[in-house]
Amino acid sequence: MTPWTDRTGALSPIRAVTFAALFMPGTWLIGSLLAGDLGPRPFTELVHESGLWTIRLLFLSLAVTPLRRLLRWPELISVRRMIGVAALAYALLHLAAFAADQMFDLARVAAEIVLRVYLAVGAVALLALVPLGVTSTNGMMKRLGGRRWRHVHQAVYAIALLGTVHFFWQAKLDASEALVMGGLLLWLYGYRALEALAERPPLGLAQAGALAIGTGLVTALGEAVYFQLRFGVDAGRILPANVAFEAGWRPAWTVLAICLGVALLATIRIGFETRPKPAMNLAVSAASAAPRSPTRPR
Repeated sequence: MTPWTDRTGALSPIRAVTFAALFMPGTWLIGSLLAGDLGPRPFTELVHESGLWTIRLLFLSLAVTPLRRLLRWPELISVRRMIGVAALAYALLHLAAFAADQMFDLARVAAEIVLRVYLAVGAVALLALVPLGVTSTNGMMKRLGGRRWRHVHQAVYAIALLGTVHFFWQAKLDASEALVMGGLLLWLYGYRALEALAERPPLGLAQAGALAIGTGLVTALGEAVYFQLRFGVDAGRILPANVAFEAGWRPAWTVLAICLGVALLATIRIGFETRPKPAMNLAVSAASAAPRSPTRPR
């Protein structure tokens, strides 16, 4: 099976589009590097951008299962492994760019990782991600067995947490995207916990909406705590800014918009599935289902 076909060998539009899309950020980054468009410190910029795409794709791979269940979109599961492997590829590019930024002085690279805690956290996340990529093939799945394979790959949730901590720690003045990622990770954890407690997963739309609102509120509180701990700004001054549009679009609003957007799409999708068929179609169906009298031969 190629990356753009399904198990039967037929072209899979969702796999083909996803496969092509995963190459786009890397192609743009390498092209910009070769063209000299990454600024005065190109490898530093490459480190930054490849790290951003690593955590974005990692989170996207984690979001596949909730989206598949909420949106009633079973085909989405076919691209989860592809996205996860792409996240590992961008993580390796992230490490290679960091080594290039250090003039490929491996002793210096190792010393930087050991001496800087946020780099050590990122290195642990990368090392933990490698076994997941190695065992992502069908052959390794059969060799490990389904249950053991799932247990191994559940480590991705801890890896995502380490990646988020690494992202937060290296952020300077602007931690907006790190806060968004932290909020989305909280939503993913919350969804997994609520689904485990639910009698009949997936979650209902009311639960998904409540989870979205709760996640947005916790993200707002997290931003206030972050600014107080890192910059000594009173959290009481940050919290009002999160509900006032005069202060600009805050990370909590981004998290709330994304999570409520998912719940809204799920509502629309379920509405299309459950709406009654047109009367004409029902009449045709009833007529076709009625027994026919035998025809006499002429």
